[in-house]
Amino acid sequence: MNVSSLNSTSPGTRSFAAAAYKNVIVTVLCIAINYINGTLIHTFRKHQIFYSNPRYILFIHLVMNDMLQLTLSTLLHIISLTLNTFSVSSCLLLLILAVMATFNTPLNLAGMAVECYVAICLPLHHCRICTVRNTFILMSLIWFVSSLSIMPDFFLLLATEPLSFFTSKVLCARDFVFRSSYSLKKRDASHIVCLVLVWLTLLYTYFRILFAAKGAKGDSKKARNTILLHGFQLLLCMLTYVRPMFKDALVFLLPRRHADIRFALYVFVQIIPRFVSPIVYGLRDQNFRKYMRRYLLCRVIMRKNHLENNAVSDMKPAVS
Repeated sequence: MNVSSLNSTSPGTRSFAAAAYKNVIVTVLCIAINYINGTLIHTFRKHQIFYSNPRYILFIHLVMNDMLQLTLSTLLHIISLTLNTFSVSSCLLLLILAVMATFNTPLNLAGMAVECYVAICLPLHHCRICTVRNTFILMSLIWFVSSLSIMPDFFLLLATEPLSFFTSKVLCARDFVFRSSYSLKKRDASHIVCLVLVWLTLLYTYFRILFAAKGAKGDSKKARNTILLHGFQLLLCMLTYVRPMFKDALVFLLPRRHADIRFALYVFVQIIPRFVSPIVYGLRDQNFRKYMRRYLLCRVIMRKNHLENNAVSDMKPAVS
């Protein structure tokens, strides 16, 4: 066998194997995290104590948003690894939903912090302000504000690009689809404004809770810890906005590892933050933990009984 032919084909083979390996890792992580999130949603739907409480409604909205964002980002990542180019019209739909879902997260965290502030600092008004109806209005406003971060770019694209562009194929990434300099500047400005407002909200609610409700130290301490967790998750969200700078710096230092750098940043920026909500918030809450444990335990017992019944049914013919 010709050794030179092996050497000429090995780089392509290694590249295909590396892409397949990365796709498998990303897909497994996505399925695992979405399974945990799906269990949280199932637990939420089965018990009235959750879907009649604005705090849990906002939490499950965050979980569902994380599922959408993770699924879309995983799909876009797999497309970028397997297909160099993708239909612009299909890519637009995926990008618009992904951008809105990403923008929803810090706004949802701010809403959860305000709910904690009202519960601790304004307990007499909590039942009047934090109703289920007002919670759904807040969620609608979150989606509306998120749409303002991307829909003007979409309308600008319709007005400036020829029809042939929408039938062409490009690399399915925001910078390659929304190519206008205005879109790039507006994106950076909207990110800065959103993060500043959310950080101010978190800081204000944290310090107000810190100095208020001295008669309910246990509740105020729990609320402060919850807002600190909101701040930690917001820091993880900020990685999305500084990701291009990190990538450029690492590519400059390691120019031959561009694909590996891109994959590692995707895992740390897009996947790991989605893992925080179900673990930190869901399993940390006593009510969720109690009902989830009961649900998962029932699933294990049902599975065990099913296997035992199958074993008994398989033994009956042999005995007869």
